Amino acid sequence: MAEAYVAAGSNVRPRASLLKALALLEGEFRGLRVSRAFANPAVGFTGDDFINLVVAFAAPLPTEELLDRLKRIESECGREPGAPKWGPRTLDLDLLLHGERTGPVAGKTLPHPDLLTRAWVLGPLAELAPGLVHPVAAERIDSLWNRFDRRAHPLTPVELEGGEA
Repeated sequence: MAEAYVAAGSNVRPRASLLKALALLEGEFRGLRVSRAFANPAVGFTGDDFINLVVAFAAPLPTEELLDRLKRIESECGREPGAPKWGPRTLDLDLLLHGERTGPVAGKTLPHPDLLTRAWVLGPLAELAPGLVHPVAAERIDSLWNRFDRRAHPLTPVELEGGEA
């Protein structure tokens, strides 16, 4: 059964948006595993900090259908269709990995190109699935994270529950 790894991030009511997204994901896919949440500055534009995390779950469906479900959840959480890539958002769900699938699929690329270059993606994934082997780099995720320059890309753990909206 294909395991899906999804990065979730928000900088518009981030705690409320991410908690709603997690509830919707749990309604679609049982047995979610969730990394800690981390705050980090916006990249590519000036805006409020993001809160990011990674979610894993069994996803025994075609990748195209999984991407459609993720897009629907983004919409249910207030993401406007056609929202600019570099701007504030209520929710961003990026499919990082889906089983061993690689290459282009439905306008996306797997593994997600940012997986090895963004601390807020690689760090939470390494926490969640350290022994997972990247299907293209052919290295364990924890090894890739251990070599990552964390000083240049600091992550600050934050609580989702009990924080401000």
